[in-house]
Amino acid sequence: MRILVVIYEYPPVGGGGGRAAQDICQELALHNHEIRVLTAHIKGLPKQETLISLHIRRISSARRFPYKAGLLAMSGYVIAGFWASLRYLRTWKPDIIHAHFAVPSGPVAWALSRLSGIPYVLTAHLGDVPGGVPEKTARWFRWIYPLTVSIWRDAARVVAVSEFTRCLALDHYPVEIEVIPNGVDLRHLEPGPIQVGKPPLIVFAGRFMHQKNPVQVIQTLSQLKHLEWNCVMLGDGPLYQSVRREIKSAGLEDRFFLPGWVAPEEVIQWFDRADLLFMPSYAEGLPVVGVQSLAMGLCIVASRVGGFIDLVDEGQNGYLVDIQNPGGFVPYLEELLTNPARLKTFRLASRKKAEQFDIRKIARDYEKIFQSVTGTE
Repeated sequence: MRILVVIYEYPPVGGGGGRAAQDICQELALHNHEIRVLTAHIKGLPKQETLISLHIRRISSARRFPYKAGLLAMSGYVIAGFWASLRYLRTWKPDIIHAHFAVPSGPVAWALSRLSGIPYVLTAHLGDVPGGVPEKTARWFRWIYPLTVSIWRDAARVVAVSEFTRCLALDHYPVEIEVIPNGVDLRHLEPGPIQVGKPPLIVFAGRFMHQKNPVQVIQTLSQLKHLEWNCVMLGDGPLYQSVRREIKSAGLEDRFFLPGWVAPEEVIQWFDRADLLFMPSYAEGLPVVGVQSLAMGLCIVASRVGGFIDLVDEGQNGYLVDIQNPGGFVPYLEELLTNPARLKTFRLASRKKAEQFDIRKIARDYEKIFQSVTGTE
């Protein structure tokens, strides 16, 4: 099957949604499908790249940073992506289009489908749903929302990455939506023998922005400075300097390490050294770093939001806390940091739970959808 994947951010550009799409594409390519990815280019990356049956084309769209894209860059992707995809119709006609993110990838898939008759499947990741990340997208959706209705309505099938994302989307779009979570390749994510570090290593991974609430990490751990632990915060973004100032103010410079924006492979390397993922986010779809942390056998302490509800079995592999009560993180972290045996038990439970998110199963679920839509086997 020939599959055109339309996605405005694809590794090393973007966050978890792009990494989830990459895993799906790579697995489908192993199933002998021919995959072509149309994504945004930034300086320093090749315009084209081919890996076995997976071809990546990066188009100029005014995007400047790997960790964020403004309205101009998204609009540039819609325009450039549409014209680039038209060329595929002349030289390589796909059987189906897979659009990740209703905005801004969705308009490209919708326009191409209307013009060519090729069906498209839409996967929503949360930030592309009204209300998903309100501080980031509320202003945009005030005026672009009417333009998005047809993107959801005309898709051959619609997928959400978590039940939370699905329910939120149903509040705005009266279409059938099924849930397929983000997955990870357990064949390549093997933590080896699980032992608790001395001291334990806590990791935060994500954009340094309001949605991810990185400053709360320091505010919480400053109340536990009497215990032994170290913390690495992976990522970059507008709150990076605020995080640095908070660490300095708390006198914890020797306990935190901020390597900045790192490649996906480096994230896994840090997870291999860590014991616990701490994510006090305000909103999440199904965070890929959460699924990856399961695969690497990390205990999870996170906000009770979005897809973390799907990842954490409370009291077994981690704890969830209502973000309106951030003080609730402290006793759970103290319990785990002072009880290595319990922390190890939670870590082992996470690795077991990761089997539910094996990329081989996720890819098969998408493959079945694509076959159903195209009428192929």
